[in-house]
Amino acid sequence: MSAMPSSRTVLAMRRYLSPLLRFTSTSTYALSGGSDPQACDFCFGNPQEMPLPEVEAALARGVKARNKDWFAYKMSEPESVSVVQPTLKARLGIDFDSRDIFMTNGAFGALAASMRSILDPGDEVIYLSPPWFFYVPMLLSLGAVPVRIDLPEPDFELPLEAIAAAISERTRAVIVNSPHNPSGRIYRDQELERLGEILEMASASRERPIYLLSDESYYRIAFDGRTVASPVLHYRRTMLLYTYGKTLLAPGQRIGYIALPPSMPDREDLREAIFTAQAATAWAFPNALMQHALPDLETASIDVAVLERRRDRVVAALADMGYQPVTPEGTFYVIVRSPLDDDERFAEELAAEKVFVMPGSVFDLPGWFRISLTANDDMVERALPGFRRVLDRLKTGTAQDR
Repeated sequence: MSAMPSSRTVLAMRRYLSPLLRFTSTSTYALSGGSDPQACDFCFGNPQEMPLPEVEAALARGVKARNKDWFAYKMSEPESVSVVQPTLKARLGIDFDSRDIFMTNGAFGALAASMRSILDPGDEVIYLSPPWFFYVPMLLSLGAVPVRIDLPEPDFELPLEAIAAAISERTRAVIVNSPHNPSGRIYRDQELERLGEILEMASASRERPIYLLSDESYYRIAFDGRTVASPVLHYRRTMLLYTYGKTLLAPGQRIGYIALPPSMPDREDLREAIFTAQAATAWAFPNALMQHALPDLETASIDVAVLERRRDRVVAALADMGYQPVTPEGTFYVIVRSPLDDDERFAEELAAEKVFVMPGSVFDLPGWFRISLTANDDMVERALPGFRRVLDRLKTGTAQDR
């Protein structure tokens, strides 16, 4: 018998990702190849218009070499760190030590390095579902045990008592994402304060305390005048993780960071652990060009007010038709309850109208679907009649078997 080409770990990751792999390989969306200019693509957080001029200009300025080491190996360069420090101080009122800011290749690199720096095989990590696609596969790759806690529908508030009940002697970390992808929920200061109390109590008597990984990728994309609280202010063992890719709407140009607050115990050991993890995780530092461009990228942003108006248009129109959308407080996604229990089939019904959405099964939320607001206004207006036609067909029983 021939050996399987994949390791057991990769097979476990593939099983978890099977809805995503199916969607990106065999669905109508995948097979269309994005070739139809009339298609309305609401699937991923990719730009549907030309990039921000500020991003293009920043990269153009950064590419001009000023010395022989301009494109040499780069780690957490002092120039980059000096951009991040005042941003954190202005937002959180905390003076972060420059040695506690680690530049990464986006939040992906920040998560990978953070996880690798603290986790051993068999450690349990609590994550909230629906999650970002790759939390679980990344944990599996390290031999950690993902522990799923469901967010209660439709408000998706932080399930504090369920988190407390799930903590065991093997718990090493909790992952929190606010604003939350995909629901758009922003966790309140009171919720995060209580979470900090729970984790402090659980860590008090153990040799290996619990860390909180705070994925704050969307903190600058908040609607209705909201501000986004950070658990850094409520739990001293918080690692703050950020990427610029969301605010710049340039996910292919990757730069972000890990920040440890001054309250973090054993910071000196963690500094070495994170650096080692970054080097061992396929050099999880941002490339030279992104670090040179960071002073200009720090102030660039997509127009959040435009996203907010688009959110209002989509949520109101779908609700008027009879759908059940959740109004996001942040991020650039809207999740909607699927009229069919089989959300993948419903996504195929919409695809017949050249409207592409992400089925909820892809992100652990079967019976729902997700719309990305990075689609432009013209796409939204062209898509809304398709949403109505599919709902009408389902009501009259004329939807097609696919």
